[in-house]
Amino acid sequence: MFSVPLVTTIVIVVLFLMSAIKILNEYERGVIFRLGRVIRAKGPGLIILIPIVDRMIKVSMRLVAMDVDPQDVITRDNVSVKVNAVIYFRVIDPTNAIVEVESYNYAMSQLAQTTLRSVCGQAELDELLADREKINSQLQEILDTHTDPWGIKVATVELKHIDLPTEMQRAMAKQAEAERERRAKVINAEGEFQAATRLAEAAQIIKDHPIALQLRYLQTMSEMSAENNTTTFFPLPIDLLRPFLHKKD
Repeated sequence: MFSVPLVTTIVIVVLFLMSAIKILNEYERGVIFRLGRVIRAKGPGLIILIPIVDRMIKVSMRLVAMDVDPQDVITRDNVSVKVNAVIYFRVIDPTNAIVEVESYNYAMSQLAQTTLRSVCGQAELDELLADREKINSQLQEILDTHTDPWGIKVATVELKHIDLPTEMQRAMAKQAEAERERRAKVINAEGEFQAATRLAEAAQIIKDHPIALQLRYLQTMSEMSAENNTTTFFPLPIDLLRPFLHKKD
C-alpha cells in the first residue's frame, strides 16, 4: 500500500506536469509571459512552461469572419440608410495582438463600426448601391492601416445589406418603372422609324422600277391562290385606268 508522502509526491508531480506541459494545435500560437514580461510566441506543438513563473495566452491564427452590426448612416445626399458588413481578418503577429490592444476582437468590431459609418456617410446613395467594390476597397484599406500595429491583417471587407426607408424604396420602384417605360417607347419609336425608312426605300424602288409593282401583284395573287379562300381579290393596276381618266379630263 502506498504511503501518504508517496501519494503526495505523485500528485505534486502530476500537477506540475499539467501546468508545465501545453499542446498547441497547428493554427494556434502561445504568447509566453515570464514574470509579467513577454518572452516570445511559441507553437504549434509541445510547449513546456515553468509553473507559477510562466503564463501563456493562446492566439488563433485562422481567418476570422466578423459581422459588423447594422449602422444607421446618412449619406452625402441626405438619405438615411442602414448598412452592415462582414470583415475577414487574421492575426499575423500574436505578440502584438495581445500586447498592443486589450481585446483585438472587440477593438476590431468597434473600429469597423465607426469606419463603416464614416465611409458610407461620405458617399451618395447611388454610389453605395452601384459601386460597392469601391466602398469595400476603401473600408479594407482604412481598417488594415489602423490594425497593422495590432498585428492584424484585414483581408476583405464586404457590404452585406443596405436597407432603405420604405418611402425611398417606393420612389426607386417608380423611377425604375418610368425608366422601363421610357426605354420601351424609345425602342418602339426606333422600330417605327426603321419600318418607315424601309417603306420609303421600297416606294423609291417601285417608283424607279414600275415593273416591280407588277411582280408584287403576281406574288400576291400566287399567295392568295394557295389559300383555301371562298373569295379572291384581283388587284387592278392603276395604269389600266389612267387612259380613261385622261380621256374624261
